[in-house]
Amino acid sequence: MMALICLCESVNTSDQDYEFCNSSTFNFTGNDSAHCYLQTIDEVLFKLLGPRRSPFFFPVTCTYILIFMTGVLGNLLTCAVITKDRKMQTPTNLYLFSLAISDLLVLLFGMPLEIYELWQNYPFPFGESICCFKIFLFETVCFASVLNVTVLSVERYIAVIHPLKTRYAITNKHARRVIAGVWAMSLLCAVPNTSLHGLQYQYLPERVQESATCNLLKPKWMYNLVIQITTVLFYFVPMMMISVLYLMIGLTLGRGQKQRKDKLGSNHSNDSWKIHLDSRRRRQVTKMHFVVVLVFAICWAPFHIDRLLWSFITSWTDHMHNIFEYVHIISGVLFYLSSAVNPIIYNLLSSRFRERFQALVCSRLSTRSSRNDSMPFYIIPKDPPTDFKRTG
Repeated sequence: MMALICLCESVNTSDQDYEFCNSSTFNFTGNDSAHCYLQTIDEVLFKLLGPRRSPFFFPVTCTYILIFMTGVLGNLLTCAVITKDRKMQTPTNLYLFSLAISDLLVLLFGMPLEIYELWQNYPFPFGESICCFKIFLFETVCFASVLNVTVLSVERYIAVIHPLKTRYAITNKHARRVIAGVWAMSLLCAVPNTSLHGLQYQYLPERVQESATCNLLKPKWMYNLVIQITTVLFYFVPMMMISVLYLMIGLTLGRGQKQRKDKLGSNHSNDSWKIHLDSRRRRQVTKMHFVVVLVFAICWAPFHIDRLLWSFITSWTDHMHNIFEYVHIISGVLFYLSSAVNPIIYNLLSSRFRERFQALVCSRLSTRSSRNDSMPFYIIPKDPPTDFKRTG
């Protein structure tokens, strides 16, 4: 038998105000300013929480699966290339390794939960701990990603502007310490927003287990303050800082390229060509990192816009809610796309990464094919046993 509850809808206010009452004690006449009627729990939850399944479930899920497969494969290849090849273990590539780990975490743990919530927005069945873990993971990855990109840009700045300092100031040991500091700061800064969230239930009038959602529990002003501070400190300030760094890098590389052209025009020795090749490789690496940062800034802008909209808007209309829903979907797709696109950039813009990727994939395929194609080896005696001889 389906459970029914008595729903009282006020008609005196501009906004719909729902109360849940006991039909045996609630008395009303035709002149009263409320209408009381029976509804199922599912119908009431639909009014309060919206549909259980997102209307964009199918196209977004297909997009997420494609991003998941591309991102996991690409980031695993990036980690494998850097860990297995000693020549690839440079300070710059260690920062890229840390960024790949961050991307793998969000793809392996964050995306499945996101797909599940698209399929079933409520109830959230995994408990309070998984809800907090989800928020903590997203916050940690957000901070770690932007800090990794920032320190990578600082390293590029030092390598181009002060190339002599790179030998003793930027080492693998130093890079590992910086990466450890980045993750420690990210974990610490993820605590405030995580502490504001938990499982939220609807009471009709008793608590309904089917209404559990992973949502904000603390006052809204606390969330607004945390979001606004973290958005400024972990997006706008780093992006402004990175923009200035790459502007100075571009100016320096432009002046250096002009000077090298003048030297090559007057001197055709082997040393001049070696300097030309080194500068060309440096420009290639810097260009690759600049594209990584640019794509990061573009992909993460809707994510922060989504958070700021939910933070600043207090009174929602249907039109605003529809716009926010589209912004939320776009921000989610771009957020996960940023975790999958970096290995593609490495392959397109870095000849060294491209060679290592091809060598790793080809070695795997050749090893697998050699195992499949190899036939068992038998020693055939010169004079087979009589049991195996043909008899006429």
